[in-house]
Amino acid sequence: MTADSLDALRTELRGMAEPGVRVQQLRVLRPPEDDELLGVRVPVLRGLARAYRDLALEDVEVLLRGRVHEERLAGLLVLAERMRTARGADRAVLVDFYLAHTGCVDNWDLVDASAHVVLGPWLVDGPADAGDILDRLAGSSWLWDRRIAVVATLALIREGRFEPTLRLVRGLCRDPEPLIHKALGWMLREIGRRDAPRLVAFLERHQAELPRITVRCATERLPAGERARFVRTR
Repeated sequence: MTADSLDALRTELRGMAEPGVRVQQLRVLRPPEDDELLGVRVPVLRGLARAYRDLALEDVEVLLRGRVHEERLAGLLVLAERMRTARGADRAVLVDFYLAHTGCVDNWDLVDASAHVVLGPWLVDGPADAGDILDRLAGSSWLWDRRIAVVATLALIREGRFEPTLRLVRGLCRDPEPLIHKALGWMLREIGRRDAPRLVAFLERHQAELPRITVRCATERLPAGERARFVRTR
């Protein structure tokens, strides 16, 4: 695609803005003051990303480095669309690009829309340095890198591979940020959806170390009596 395509995407994006949606998103996302929030619904953005999935990576970079929130999200969704059909070396190129731009993935919705569908499939492929990449992200001082590490493992959970997530939960359970606590609980809940006994066994062993919100999120889908056993002590 050409620069004309980037301009066309930006024009379409602004035409999709809804003032009412913007008001709601301002309350939920609480973007920094230098962010411009247009008020575009996420399903609409996903459709736009499908239409522009062949946008050049240099144009995706322009979107990611801008201060329009929906442009950054659109760029990440384009990467996700590309990742769905990429294989081998093409996947590695997309992952390298994503990892080089995590500084632009600077809110929880941007992380949650991209980590498991851009970085996640590469983790599923089982590259030798996957563990090192997760450890580097989890050890970062940048909050969003840490959340990326956690949420990316959703792709592994969906394949029945739980240990990378459980290892991150153990390593990040004392993280100071509530947004990490919530992400840990979310991933544990996803494990419990697939293997409730595994989740229960993990909680029995580690619940004293886990933040309260993590335990509450993790146990949401357990039977009421089982959930109460963990939540009442928090």
